[in-house]
Amino acid sequence: MLRRWSVAGTAATRIRHAAAWLLEHYATPITVAGLAEVAHMSPATLHRHFRSATGMSPLQFQKHLRMQQARRLLMAGDTTAAQVAEAVGYASATQFNREYRRVYGLPPAQDAARLRTAMTSA
Repeated sequence: MLRRWSVAGTAATRIRHAAAWLLEHYATPITVAGLAEVAHMSPATLHRHFRSATGMSPLQFQKHLRMQQARRLLMAGDTTAAQVAEAVGYASATQFNREYRRVYGLPPAQDAARLRTAMTSA
């Protein structure tokens, strides 16, 4: 498996490149077709190999990265959910709040407060 991820030109290497690109550009609006160009694959092939490698579609992976970064930003400082939503690439604070609550079970401000309390008491 490790050898497949390191051999240039393989599908695994291309998926690794696409995932790394998403990690660097998680806040950028993307399409599967655009990411497929980055990976030098067709959209269908990218989608199939990406899901096989990560267990998620490329857009789910991007959303996952955005939510992780949003949580870090909320924990780190004095910022609003709307500011965090914009920082991680959401055009709509309402959509961000809805997705954040679906992923973490609480609205952004409540989740950050709960995590801060848990960290200070630990």
